Amino acid sequence: MRNFKILFVFMLSLAFFSCKENATSKINTSNLESAKERDTAISLGSAIVEFDKTEYDFGEVIEGEIAEGTFKITNKGKVDLIITSAKATCGCTVPEWPKEPIAPGASADLKFTFNSRGRLGKQSKSITLQTNSEKVTELIRIKGTVVKKS
Repeated sequence: MRNFKILFVFMLSLAFFSCKENATSKINTSNLESAKERDTAISLGSAIVEFDKTEYDFGEVIEGEIAEGTFKITNKGKVDLIITSAKATCGCTVPEWPKEPIAPGASADLKFTFNSRGRLGKQSKSITLQTNSEKVTELIRIKGTVVKKS
């Protein structure tokens, strides 16, 4: 019981002395400004992503060939669309996305290449975009068939 009392007094004194510092002195004013800008952008609405197609069929390619294609991205929202990353489900597919913000009403191209080497048969790959859109994550697909060289 005595140990409990000592522990209680210690914890109480620790809580009392650790709260001495004024919390407002820890606020970083530059963080406040960026939060205000973010809140203003949120009140305007968010970017809305629209694709010309969500699935691209590259058809039939001979193993070893590179298939290429393009998705057209349009910003239907009220603020700039920012794509922070684009990742494919495997290393055989490489997306190239616009790094600059896409203005409301404007469009940009997302290009991709698919390396068919060692990938015989039907193929289906996904590209996941991280954006500032309503959904945050956008998904597009590519598909086709890789055949052996005759």
